[in-house]
Amino acid sequence: MRRKASLILLALAVFFAALSPLLRWYAFPRFAKIPANYYQDMVLEAKDATLLDYGTMKARTVPKVTIVQTLKGNVEASDKIEETAGRDVVVWDSLSYIQGPDGKMVSRIPERYIFDAHSQEPVHATGEMVDGDPVRRQGIEFKWPFLTEKRDYEYFDAQTRTTNPIHYKGTQNFRGLNVYYFEQTIPWTKVQFPRTMPVKGIDRASLAKTGTSIWYTTVRKFWVEPVTGAPVYGEELHKEELRGGSLLGGREKVTAFAGDVKMREDYIESTVDLVKSNRTTVLLLTSYLPWGFLILGTLLLSLSLWLEARGRRPDDPAPTQAVEPEPVTA
Repeated sequence: MRRKASLILLALAVFFAALSPLLRWYAFPRFAKIPANYYQDMVLEAKDATLLDYGTMKARTVPKVTIVQTLKGNVEASDKIEETAGRDVVVWDSLSYIQGPDGKMVSRIPERYIFDAHSQEPVHATGEMVDGDPVRRQGIEFKWPFLTEKRDYEYFDAQTRTTNPIHYKGTQNFRGLNVYYFEQTIPWTKVQFPRTMPVKGIDRASLAKTGTSIWYTTVRKFWVEPVTGAPVYGEELHKEELRGGSLLGGREKVTAFAGDVKMREDYIESTVDLVKSNRTTVLLLTSYLPWGFLILGTLLLSLSLWLEARGRRPDDPAPTQAVEPEPVTA
Protein backbone atom coordinates (compact mmCIF):
# COMPACT_ATOMS: atom_id res chain seq x y z
CA MET A 1 0.00 0.00 0.00
CA ARG A 2 2.83 2.38 0.89
CA ARG A 3 4.58 1.66 -2.41
CA LYS A 4 1.42 2.49 -4.40
CA ALA A 5 0.93 5.78 -2.53
CA SER A 6 4.61 6.59 -3.08
CA LEU A 7 4.28 6.12 -6.86
CA ILE A 8 1.18 8.33 -6.98
CA LEU A 9 2.96 11.09 -5.07
CA LEU A 10 6.00 10.76 -7.34
CA ALA A 11 3.80 11.15 -10.43
CA LEU A 12 2.17 14.26 -8.96
CA ALA A 13 5.58 15.68 -8.05
CA VAL A 14 6.81 15.27 -11.62
CA PHE A 15 3.59 16.81 -12.97
CA PHE A 16 3.76 19.97 -10.85
CA ALA A 17 7.52 20.35 -11.33
CA ALA A 18 7.05 20.19 -15.11
CA LEU A 19 4.05 22.57 -14.99
CA SER A 20 6.09 25.27 -13.24
CA PRO A 21 8.41 26.20 -16.16
CA LEU A 22 5.61 25.59 -18.67
CA LEU A 23 3.49 28.31 -17.06
CA ARG A 24 6.37 30.81 -17.01
CA TRP A 25 8.04 30.18 -20.34
CA TYR A 26 5.22 28.74 -22.49
CA ALA A 27 1.83 29.86 -21.16
CA PHE A 28 2.79 33.40 -20.09
CA PRO A 29 4.15 34.59 -23.49
CA ARG A 30 0.95 33.29 -25.13
CA PHE A 31 -1.72 34.22 -22.59
CA ALA A 32 -0.45 37.64 -21.46
CA LYS A 33 -1.65 40.06 -24.12
CA ILE A 34 -3.54 43.29 -24.68
CA PRO A 35 -7.19 42.56 -25.59
CA ALA A 36 -8.21 43.65 -29.07
CA ASN A 37 -11.28 45.49 -27.73
CA TYR A 38 -9.37 47.49 -25.10
CA TYR A 39 -10.71 50.98 -24.38
CA GLN A 40 -9.26 53.75 -22.24
CA ASP A 41 -9.80 57.46 -21.85
CA MET A 42 -7.53 59.88 -20.06
CA VAL A 43 -7.75 63.57 -19.14
CA LEU A 44 -4.60 65.66 -18.81
CA GLU A 45 -4.34 69.31 -17.82
CA ALA A 46 -1.83 72.12 -18.14
CA LYS A 47 -2.59 74.78 -15.54
CA ASP A 48 -1.43 78.39 -15.95
CA ALA A 49 -0.39 77.58 -19.49
CA THR A 50 0.54 79.87 -22.37
CA LEU A 51 -1.76 79.67 -25.41
CA LEU A 52 -1.83 81.51 -28.71
CA ASP A 53 -4.89 83.62 -29.46
CA TYR A 54 -5.33 83.15 -33.21
CA GLY A 55 -7.58 86.23 -33.36
CA THR A 56 -4.82 88.59 -32.25
CA MET A 57 -1.87 86.26 -32.95
CA LYS A 58 -0.57 86.98 -29.45
CA ALA A 59 0.29 84.55 -26.67
CA ARG A 60 -1.63 84.85 -23.41
CA THR A 61 -1.67 83.06 -20.08
CA VAL A 62 -4.78 80.96 -19.50
CA PRO A 63 -5.94 79.15 -16.35
CA LYS A 64 -6.02 75.72 -17.94
CA VAL A 65 -5.63 73.76 -21.17
CA THR A 66 -7.27 70.32 -21.24
CA ILE A 67 -6.19 67.31 -23.32
CA VAL A 68 -8.66 64.44 -23.61
CA GLN A 69 -6.97 61.31 -24.93
CA THR A 70 -8.85 58.16 -25.91
CA LEU A 71 -7.54 54.74 -26.97
CA LYS A 72 -10.10 52.49 -28.62
CA GLY A 73 -9.38 48.98 -29.85
CA ASN A 74 -10.53 48.37 -33.42
CA VAL A 75 -11.41 44.66 -33.41
CA GLU A 76 -12.45 44.51 -37.07
CA ALA A 77 -9.17 46.06 -38.23
CA SER A 78 -7.06 43.81 -35.98
CA ASP A 79 -8.82 40.65 -37.23
CA LYS A 80 -8.14 41.69 -40.81
CA ILE A 81 -4.45 42.36 -40.17
CA GLU A 82 -4.02 39.09 -38.22
CA GLU A 83 -5.01 37.11 -41.33
CA THR A 84 -1.74 38.10 -43.03
CA ALA A 85 0.45 38.94 -40.02
CA GLY A 86 0.21 35.46 -38.51
CA ARG A 87 0.20 36.75 -34.92
CA ASP A 88 -2.08 38.47 -32.41
CA VAL A 89 -2.39 42.12 -33.37
CA VAL A 90 -3.99 45.09 -31.62
CA VAL A 91 -5.15 48.20 -33.46
CA TRP A 92 -5.65 51.30 -31.35
CA ASP A 93 -7.49 54.27 -32.81
CA SER A 94 -6.34 57.17 -30.68
CA LEU A 95 -7.58 60.75 -30.50
CA SER A 96 -5.95 63.62 -28.64
CA TYR A 97 -8.46 66.46 -28.31
CA ILE A 98 -7.05 69.74 -26.98
CA GLN A 99 -9.35 72.48 -25.75
CA GLY A 100 -8.80 75.88 -24.20
CA PRO A 101 -10.29 77.29 -20.97
CA ASP A 102 -13.45 78.33 -22.83
CA GLY A 103 -14.05 74.74 -23.98
CA LYS A 104 -13.29 75.54 -27.61
CA MET A 105 -11.10 73.22 -29.64
CA VAL A 106 -7.43 74.08 -30.02
CA SER A 107 -6.58 71.01 -32.11
CA ARG A 108 -7.44 67.35 -32.55
CA ILE A 109 -4.87 64.71 -33.52
CA PRO A 110 -6.07 61.22 -34.53
CA GLU A 111 -3.68 58.26 -34.66
CA ARG A 112 -3.79 54.61 -35.62
CA TYR A 113 -1.27 52.51 -33.72
CA ILE A 114 -0.81 48.84 -34.73
CA PHE A 115 1.25 46.55 -32.52
CA ASP A 116 1.87 42.98 -31.36
CA ALA A 117 -0.56 42.08 -28.56
CA HIS A 118 2.13 40.23 -26.57
CA SER A 119 5.38 42.16 -27.04
CA GLN A 120 4.00 45.65 -27.91
CA GLU A 121 6.34 45.79 -30.91
CA PRO A 122 4.90 47.80 -33.82
CA VAL A 123 3.29 45.91 -36.69
CA HIS A 124 3.43 47.69 -40.02
CA ALA A 125 0.20 47.54 -41.95
CA THR A 126 -2.02 49.72 -44.10
CA GLY A 127 -3.71 52.39 -42.01
CA GLU A 128 -0.83 53.12 -39.64
CA MET A 129 -0.88 56.91 -39.36
CA VAL A 130 -0.65 60.11 -37.32
CA ASP A 131 -3.12 62.89 -38.13
CA GLY A 132 -3.83 61.32 -41.50
CA ASP A 133 -0.15 61.07 -42.48
CA PRO A 134 1.14 57.51 -43.09
CA VAL A 135 3.96 56.57 -40.70
CA ARG A 136 6.14 53.56 -40.06
CA ARG A 137 6.68 53.40 -36.32
CA GLN A 138 9.76 52.01 -34.64
CA GLY A 139 9.84 51.44 -30.92
CA ILE A 140 7.00 51.53 -28.41
CA GLU A 141 4.24 54.07 -27.85
CA PHE A 142 1.71 54.46 -25.03
CA LYS A 143 2.71 51.19 -23.30
CA TRP A 144 5.88 49.34 -22.30
CA PRO A 145 6.27 45.54 -22.68
CA PHE A 146 5.21 43.14 -19.96
CA LEU A 147 8.07 42.67 -17.46
CA THR A 148 9.70 45.98 -18.33
CA GLU A 149 13.46 46.01 -17.84
CA LYS A 150 15.73 48.59 -16.23
CA ARG A 151 17.10 49.92 -19.51
CA ASP A 152 16.51 52.50 -22.21
CA TYR A 153 13.80 51.90 -24.82
CA GLU A 154 13.05 53.35 -28.22
CA TYR A 155 9.91 55.51 -28.01
CA PHE A 156 7.93 56.95 -30.94
CA ASP A 157 7.13 60.67 -30.85
CA ALA A 158 3.91 61.41 -32.73
CA GLN A 159 4.57 65.10 -33.40
CA THR A 160 8.00 64.72 -34.97
CA ARG A 161 7.09 61.28 -36.45
CA THR A 162 10.48 60.04 -35.23
CA THR A 163 11.75 57.44 -32.76
CA ASN A 164 14.14 58.48 -30.01
CA PRO A 165 15.56 56.85 -26.86
CA ILE A 166 13.59 57.17 -23.65
CA HIS A 167 15.98 56.72 -20.75
CA TYR A 168 15.55 54.66 -17.59
CA LYS A 169 16.29 56.99 -14.68
CA GLY A 170 15.71 54.79 -11.65
CA THR A 171 13.14 53.06 -9.46
CA GLN A 172 10.63 55.02 -7.38
CA ASN A 173 7.57 54.40 -5.25
CA PHE A 174 4.35 55.84 -6.63
CA ARG A 175 1.08 55.46 -4.70
CA GLY A 176 2.25 52.18 -3.15
CA LEU A 177 3.70 50.72 -6.36
CA ASN A 178 7.36 50.25 -7.24
CA VAL A 179 7.71 51.88 -10.64
CA TYR A 180 10.45 52.63 -13.16
CA TYR A 181 10.92 56.27 -14.07
CA PHE A 182 11.66 57.04 -17.74
CA GLU A 183 12.45 60.37 -19.35
CA GLN A 184 12.80 61.52 -22.96
CA THR A 185 13.81 64.92 -24.31
CA ILE A 186 12.82 65.98 -27.83
CA PRO A 187 14.91 68.99 -28.88
CA TRP A 188 13.40 71.86 -30.88
CA THR A 189 12.18 70.28 -34.11
CA LYS A 190 10.20 71.65 -37.02
CA VAL A 191 6.91 69.74 -37.24
CA GLN A 192 3.72 69.82 -39.29
CA PHE A 193 0.70 71.92 -38.46
CA PRO A 194 -2.35 69.89 -37.35
CA ARG A 195 -4.81 69.18 -40.13
CA THR A 196 -7.63 70.55 -37.98
CA MET A 197 -7.03 74.14 -36.88
CA PRO A 198 -9.07 76.21 -34.42
CA VAL A 199 -9.84 78.90 -37.01
CA LYS A 200 -12.07 78.11 -39.96
CA GLY A 201 -10.50 78.66 -43.35
CA ILE A 202 -6.96 78.08 -42.07
CA ASP A 203 -5.29 74.82 -43.00
CA ARG A 204 -1.84 73.45 -43.77
CA ALA A 205 -1.88 74.72 -47.34
CA SER A 206 -2.79 78.32 -46.41
CA LEU A 207 -0.22 78.36 -43.59
CA ALA A 208 2.48 77.09 -45.93
CA LYS A 209 1.91 80.09 -48.19
CA THR A 210 2.65 82.50 -45.32
CA GLY A 211 6.07 80.96 -44.75
CA THR A 212 5.33 80.50 -41.05
CA SER A 213 6.48 77.21 -39.52
CA ILE A 214 5.75 75.47 -36.22
CA TRP A 215 8.44 74.12 -33.92
CA TYR A 216 8.11 71.83 -30.93
CA THR A 217 10.08 70.53 -27.97
CA THR A 218 9.13 68.45 -24.94
CA VAL A 219 10.48 66.66 -21.91
CA ARG A 220 8.39 63.48 -21.60
CA LYS A 221 8.20 61.67 -18.26
CA PHE A 222 6.62 58.31 -17.46
CA TRP A 223 6.30 56.29 -14.26
CA VAL A 224 5.87 52.68 -15.45
CA GLU A 225 4.74 49.68 -13.39
CA PRO A 226 7.27 47.04 -14.60
CA VAL A 227 5.20 43.85 -14.28
CA THR A 228 2.37 45.06 -16.55
CA GLY A 229 4.39 47.64 -18.50
CA ALA A 230 1.59 50.17 -17.94
CA PRO A 231 2.34 53.84 -17.17
CA VAL A 232 0.61 54.82 -13.93
CA TYR A 233 1.47 58.48 -14.37
CA GLY A 234 2.78 60.73 -17.13
CA GLU A 235 3.87 64.32 -17.49
CA GLU A 236 5.18 66.54 -20.30
CA LEU A 237 6.96 69.89 -20.28
CA HIS A 238 5.57 70.86 -23.67
CA LYS A 239 6.36 73.90 -25.83
CA GLU A 240 5.34 74.94 -29.34
CA GLU A 241 6.33 78.07 -31.27
CA LEU A 242 5.38 79.70 -34.56
CA ARG A 243 8.42 81.07 -36.33
CA GLY A 244 8.96 83.47 -39.21
CA GLY A 245 6.70 84.20 -42.17
CA SER A 246 4.13 86.88 -42.81
CA LEU A 247 1.64 85.45 -40.30
CA LEU A 248 3.61 86.89 -37.37
CA GLY A 249 3.74 90.44 -38.73
CA GLY A 250 7.50 90.71 -38.66
CA ARG A 251 8.04 89.01 -35.34
CA GLU A 252 10.66 86.29 -35.21
CA LYS A 253 8.59 83.87 -33.15
CA VAL A 254 5.58 83.60 -30.88
CA THR A 255 4.59 80.92 -28.38
CA ALA A 256 1.72 78.76 -29.60
CA PHE A 257 1.53 76.64 -26.45
CA ALA A 258 3.65 76.14 -23.34
CA GLY A 259 2.68 74.22 -20.25
CA ASP A 260 3.34 71.42 -17.81
CA VAL A 261 0.86 68.74 -18.90
CA LYS A 262 -0.16 66.37 -16.08
CA MET A 263 -2.74 63.61 -15.58
CA ARG A 264 -5.83 64.71 -13.68
CA GLU A 265 -6.03 63.35 -10.13
CA ASP A 266 -9.15 61.19 -10.59
CA TYR A 267 -7.57 59.49 -13.60
CA ILE A 268 -4.38 58.84 -11.65
CA GLU A 269 -6.39 57.01 -8.97
CA SER A 270 -8.36 54.90 -11.44
CA THR A 271 -5.21 54.04 -13.40
CA VAL A 272 -3.33 52.93 -10.28
CA ASP A 273 -6.28 50.74 -9.20
CA LEU A 274 -6.51 49.13 -12.65
CA VAL A 275 -2.75 48.49 -12.83
CA LYS A 276 -2.72 46.90 -9.36
CA SER A 277 -5.46 44.49 -10.45
CA ASN A 278 -3.74 43.59 -13.72
CA ARG A 279 -0.41 43.22 -11.91
CA THR A 280 -1.81 40.41 -9.77
CA THR A 281 -3.01 38.57 -12.89
CA VAL A 282 0.40 38.80 -14.56
CA LEU A 283 2.20 37.72 -11.37
CA LEU A 284 0.03 34.60 -11.20
CA LEU A 285 1.56 33.43 -14.48
CA THR A 286 5.10 34.68 -13.92
CA SER A 287 5.70 34.14 -10.21
CA TYR A 288 2.96 32.93 -7.87
CA LEU A 289 1.84 29.79 -9.72
CA PRO A 290 5.26 28.73 -11.14
CA TRP A 291 7.00 29.02 -7.76
CA GLY A 292 4.00 27.52 -5.96
CA PHE A 293 3.92 24.49 -8.25
CA LEU A 294 7.69 24.05 -7.95
CA ILE A 295 7.52 24.09 -4.13
CA LEU A 296 4.53 21.75 -4.17
CA GLY A 297 6.38 19.35 -6.48
CA THR A 298 9.39 19.36 -4.16
CA LEU A 299 7.21 18.60 -1.13
CA LEU A 300 5.42 15.79 -2.94
CA LEU A 301 8.75 14.31 -4.01
CA SER A 302 10.04 14.40 -0.44
CA LEU A 303 6.89 12.73 0.84
CA SER A 304 7.12 10.08 -1.89
CA LEU A 305 10.74 9.26 -0.97
CA TRP A 306 9.83 9.13 2.71
CA LEU A 307 7.03 6.63 2.07
CA GLU A 308 9.31 4.57 -0.18
CA ALA A 309 11.95 4.45 2.55
CA ARG A 310 9.43 3.32 5.13
CA GLY A 311 8.13 0.64 2.75
CA ARG A 312 11.63 -0.81 2.36
CA ARG A 313 12.39 -0.93 6.15
CA PRO A 314 12.32 -4.61 7.51
CA ASP A 315 9.50 -5.40 9.93
CA ASP A 316 10.39 -5.72 13.56
CA PRO A 317 10.92 -9.39 14.56
CA ALA A 318 8.07 -11.01 16.50
CA PRO A 319 8.77 -11.63 20.21
CA THR A 320 9.95 -15.20 20.99
CA GLN A 321 7.98 -17.33 23.43
CA ALA A 322 9.73 -19.24 26.16
CA VAL A 323 9.92 -23.01 25.49
CA GLU A 324 9.84 -25.38 28.42
CA PRO A 325 12.66 -27.94 28.33
CA GLU A 326 11.65 -31.54 27.76
CA PRO A 327 12.28 -33.94 30.58
CA VAL A 328 15.34 -36.15 30.18
CA THR A 329 15.17 -39.75 31.25
CA ALA A 330 18.02 -42.13 31.90
